[in-house]
Amino acid sequence: MNAKNAILEARKQGRAALDEPAGKQLLASFGVAVPKSLVVQDANEAEKACGKLNPPLALKVISPDLLHKSDAGGVKIGLKSAGEVEAAIRAMMKLPTIVGARIDGFLLEEMAPPGQEVVIGGLRDPQFGPLVMVGLGGIFVEVLADVAFRICPITRADAGEMLDELKGAALLRGARGRKPVSREAIVDALLKIGGEGGLLMTHAEEIAEADINPLIVSENAAVAVDARFVLTKA
Repeated sequence: MNAKNAILEARKQGRAALDEPAGKQLLASFGVAVPKSLVVQDANEAEKACGKLNPPLALKVISPDLLHKSDAGGVKIGLKSAGEVEAAIRAMMKLPTIVGARIDGFLLEEMAPPGQEVVIGGLRDPQFGPLVMVGLGGIFVEVLADVAFRICPITRADAGEMLDELKGAALLRGARGRKPVSREAIVDALLKIGGEGGLLMTHAEEIAEADINPLIVSENAAVAVDARFVLTKA
């Protein structure tokens, strides 16, 4: 199923948002790197799926009732074997927050290399249309609200200016003993999301909110390890 059809299917089912596999498919269709992944329906499918992926693995529940999976206990990372994946699925299925939810399966994916967490977001403003946002992950976005916005479509110069506006921008350059990360990879991701012909412009009438959190940026790449897309009301 292509990205456009995934949006149509979500609307057909009366869903307010894309599930994570569909969201990752949408990102990949615009050239944003996402982890290699598979969807399994239950613990019995874990062994076969694990043989096709390289550990360590992340496991995430897929449910239209659980927009914030981690808060519900529906995310487990660092799994190294099929046995650990099976145990994690069985444990999730017993959680009170998950027992009553509709479950469409479990997303099993390779974990991205370590790096700096960056957040890229977007929203559809009634007056200005699509806006794109960038910020550093963790405490910078959650507590300090260290983010920068621009009206779409943005240019490469706009993307660079957005990064320069961040209070924590020095961390991208390797401050306090950290390794520098690829500024170019972040700029490229911003353009694929908010640039001319980017995701937010192409689907301006369909996406109300976008949240790529985190985009993990290393010395030479950026990988979107989580993605949430809220659809506009029909």
